Amino acid sequence: MNESVSTANPNKTFQIATNAESETSQPSRVDWSNIWKPLGVITGVFLLFFFLPMDSSRFTNAVIESLALAKWYAREHVLLCLVPAFFIAGAISVFVSQAAVMKYLGAGTLKVLSYGVASVSGSILAVCSCTVLPLFAGIWKRGAGLGPAIAFLYSGPAINVLAIILTARILGPEIGIARAIGAIVFSIVIGLIMHVMFLEEEQAKADMALHMPEPEAERPLWQNITYFGTMVLLLIAATWGEPSRSGGFWYTVFEVKWYLTGLFALFLGAMLVLWMGVKPFKVVIAAIVILGLAVTMPHQPLIAFSAGIFALAILLTTTRGEAESWFLSTWDFAKQILPLLLIGVLAAGLLLGRPGSEGLIPSRWVGDLVGGNSLWANLFASIVGAFMYFATLTEVPILQGLIGAGMGKGPALALLLAGPALSLPNMLVIRNILGTKKTIAFVSLVVIMATISGLVFGHLFK
Repeated sequence: MNESVSTANPNKTFQIATNAESETSQPSRVDWSNIWKPLGVITGVFLLFFFLPMDSSRFTNAVIESLALAKWYAREHVLLCLVPAFFIAGAISVFVSQAAVMKYLGAGTLKVLSYGVASVSGSILAVCSCTVLPLFAGIWKRGAGLGPAIAFLYSGPAINVLAIILTARILGPEIGIARAIGAIVFSIVIGLIMHVMFLEEEQAKADMALHMPEPEAERPLWQNITYFGTMVLLLIAATWGEPSRSGGFWYTVFEVKWYLTGLFALFLGAMLVLWMGVKPFKVVIAAIVILGLAVTMPHQPLIAFSAGIFALAILLTTTRGEAESWFLSTWDFAKQILPLLLIGVLAAGLLLGRPGSEGLIPSRWVGDLVGGNSLWANLFASIVGAFMYFATLTEVPILQGLIGAGMGKGPALALLLAGPALSLPNMLVIRNILGTKKTIAFVSLVVIMATISGLVFGHLFK
């Protein structure tokens, strides 16, 4: 019986084996895109290094400028501006409910309320185009409408009270007033235009907001206001720049900025104990170490400030619950934004150099192209301002030099309205948050409106 079974299927067995052999012998289709793309990248990188113009003094100087700008940015802005902003953004993501954000900044909120809140809250911060990004990402992630979010994004760097006062004092009251009016109008108008351009998406957000539950208050509103207000004041105090002239209120604040920073840090430590469940002895040990560093090294306040950041990270990661969630959310923003900012800063330094220095693009080209009040001069000033990185208040002395070299008043205003709110690093991060289409629309609107404003201003004040 077994023999009959074993000898009954020799042809079938042979056929199966033959079919299997024929299938394996046929070549499978190769997905050449998976080969050509990485090969193209490798080839491009190889050719880039192969033809590096190391004999060119301009190129080598541009590379040095790029690295120097990155070093300056790391020392002056990452620790003082970005890291506190990351913690504020992380706190928004954890402690502010989506329903609360959509109630005041959502697509379906009354326009007067949403745009008023966005422009005012952005302008209070007085931060640069990169520092505002984590905060913008935080409110966008929590459900803010596109229009109010864009108004916040523009108003933070552009509506800087101290910068506007400095502009009026150094460059003249007419350009200072024009900058203030233009920045306020820009933040609202650009936000409204973006809302209309992407109306379908905004309508979907508004419909979703109708079904959102009322925000649940886990702690009293006054506690949240005190908590966020303390962090914002700490950020403002730590980043307070030195005024061009000594004396007066602004210089007095600058002289005591680190004492104010320490005071706000103490308030934050107390709130961590009272509201976040952090052990008191941990905060006391951290305060003693930071105070010791501040007293023993008074001329290097960044060391004590850096120790404070490190201590805050330790306190949050060793406390379960909201504190731990706060740190994890902060880390999510940092790893999303920081690499793109570094790439953008290096590229901006390579092309345009630091303020007062040159990159690959000679500064005389810029000076020659922004004289007078032609359409091209204003457009060029807007584009250069949009791509160049300006730290808070640095745009004023730069423009003072350019005006002295023959820059027209119209292009000067165009650069003031486009420059502080945008930069190449800023654009890279915005694209990662909003996508390519919305980023192009936002940048284009800023450049176009800055160009038109420069033309009008240059015609009125020749």
